[in-house]
Amino acid sequence: MKRPQRIGWSSVAAILSLSTVMAATAMAKPFTYVNARFGQSCTFPDDIFNKPMPEPENGDGQQWLSADGASLTCSGIYNIDNDTPQAFVVQEKASTEPGYKITYSKTGKNWAVLSGTKDGNIFYERRLFGKDDVIRTVWIEYPAALKSKYDPLVGSIAKTLRGP
Repeated sequence: MKRPQRIGWSSVAAILSLSTVMAATAMAKPFTYVNARFGQSCTFPDDIFNKPMPEPENGDGQQWLSADGASLTCSGIYNIDNDTPQAFVVQEKASTEPGYKITYSKTGKNWAVLSGTKDGNIFYERRLFGKDDVIRTVWIEYPAALKSKYDPLVGSIAKTLRGP
């Protein structure tokens, strides 16, 4: 008979944290948006982001609002400046826009993630830099008072951002 292994407190905490996120996500109904112009897609709970705004005339993406003041935008733009994930983060960190502050950033070969505050709200942004010279973005913004509600959701939503 094999003896059970012990797990440490950090493992228990990680399992409980993951269970909480999964339970919150399991209650939320998923919806996948696919943009016809640039092909970006993202999946999010449409029982939270339940008010779709009209798509802009140029068809570059769409925004959804929540009843409690949060918003989610999934969009694309042409990378006319040949921007890179690293250059994008450096530029955003150097911004002097009033009320805008980067508190977290990370880059990979073809992606960048930023988080911070803007005009008293918290934001989370993920960008994919495509080989087709299109930058695809998911932007989630919510009131700071709702941090405990949205923080567990933003990472999992942002990771669903895809391009062709």
